[in-house]
Amino acid sequence: MDTVAPALLETVELETRPLPSWSVLWLHGLGADGNDFAPIVPELVRKDWPALRFVFPHAPVRAVTINNGLRMRAWYDIRDFQDLANRADETGVDESVQQVEALIAREAERGIPAERVLLAGFSQGGAITLATALRRKQALGGLIALSTYLPMADRLMREAAAVAHTQPLFMAHGQHDPVVPYRGGEMAAARLRTLGFKIDWHAYPMAHQVCAEEIAALGDWMSQRFAAKT
Repeated sequence: MDTVAPALLETVELETRPLPSWSVLWLHGLGADGNDFAPIVPELVRKDWPALRFVFPHAPVRAVTINNGLRMRAWYDIRDFQDLANRADETGVDESVQQVEALIAREAERGIPAERVLLAGFSQGGAITLATALRRKQALGGLIALSTYLPMADRLMREAAAVAHTQPLFMAHGQHDPVVPYRGGEMAAARLRTLGFKIDWHAYPMAHQVCAEEIAALGDWMSQRFAAKT
């Protein structure tokens, strides 16, 4: 039976200059939308970088169990807040991964191949970033996972593609995060290292948020990615 390609998600897009040669696909957290991280662009971008296209998709609207079934933008349902191992709705994760893959494919159609795509995400968006990257048979240019964890960890570890570990990975987490506990981020990094991932790990004395020091460190890491492909 033929599979039906998922409809493309609506996105907010920003280009730093005409004719971008890299794309940064950035996934927001629970209850936010693609506008949430758009203001970070002028704080992050550096003058010596190549032209970039930032793509900020809106997650689908769905009922979220831990919020009494309230409908909001979410990459997957959250059924158990306390247990990270069982927090993510696997069907929702799989659907969101397919939608992200469709956006990556669109970038290829627009002239930016996978090796020049950075996939980023915060919280729920970071979980989808890791779930997508682990199963890709073609490596992306880099991964950015902020204040997040590894969903469906046992399954994803089994399903990891042979090239997954070749993708550079930036991870950062708040040491006082009440939403995704710091230990959850540490455990995700530890498991990914067993697959061979080389992780640029950063910890900050903050809650479930992003800080200026983190943006600066991320900018340094992105500069290294761009320099490696010139």
